[in-house]
Amino acid sequence: MHSIEELLAIMARLRDRESGCPWDVEQTFETIAPYTIEEAYEVADAIDRKDYVHLRDELGDLLLQVVFHARMAEEGGHFAFADVVAAICDKMVRRHPHVFGEARAAADAEAQLADWENLKAGERAASGETDRSALAGIPRGMPEWQRALKLQKKAARVGFDWPDVAPVFDKLHEEIDEVRAEFAAGADPARLTDEIGDVLLVCVNLARHAKVDVSQALRHANAKFERRFRRMETFAATDGGTLADHSLAAQDALWNRAKAEENSRD
Repeated sequence: MHSIEELLAIMARLRDRESGCPWDVEQTFETIAPYTIEEAYEVADAIDRKDYVHLRDELGDLLLQVVFHARMAEEGGHFAFADVVAAICDKMVRRHPHVFGEARAAADAEAQLADWENLKAGERAASGETDRSALAGIPRGMPEWQRALKLQKKAARVGFDWPDVAPVFDKLHEEIDEVRAEFAAGADPARLTDEIGDVLLVCVNLARHAKVDVSQALRHANAKFERRFRRMETFAATDGGTLADHSLAAQDALWNRAKAEENSRD
């Protein structure tokens, strides 16, 4: 039976300046951060596919990222892995007074989330943070679609939100019309960036009102596109050529064929 102590020892040896792995020794917080993000997405992908064998492996890869960062922090004299564990244990107990203390639980999950946000705001104030905006505390390092969702959720908690999905559709049509207008006016790159950004922001809001996870929806859309495109390539190869040999109209016909094939299995 392996233990976390063994994993910590493995990482310490990998980072040893004399006998460790040259690649691991050269890494910094900045170079490892992209791998940390990638591993989190691979965890989400395994969950989407309900592949629990791979989920076990991907969670191990994600744990390794935590151990890697903690080891570099210890080498720099900042903190150690034990401090990471202590900090999260303290935080979870502190933010769940209805479980570990005398406070009463909120009426439902939504109300409990509001209590959680209030506790976080109190912690930020206690740490000396001066930002009192309802939008305070949203990290800038996260994917922008996720940041958009968090901005909208926080704004909604103080009442800045549409009452239902109907005006979201109206806003989406309005923003798409503005993109069309920019194309008609000459497609200035800066203006298109601004207007297409507005469309994407409204799409995130639409997903929020529909209670659809934006990341999961986009992952599913990407997987569907890839699946159908690969099927198109198979059809083209069966005909004795490649997809590039086909005209756009013929490719579109192959796409519809792949789509119909999928739909017939549903």
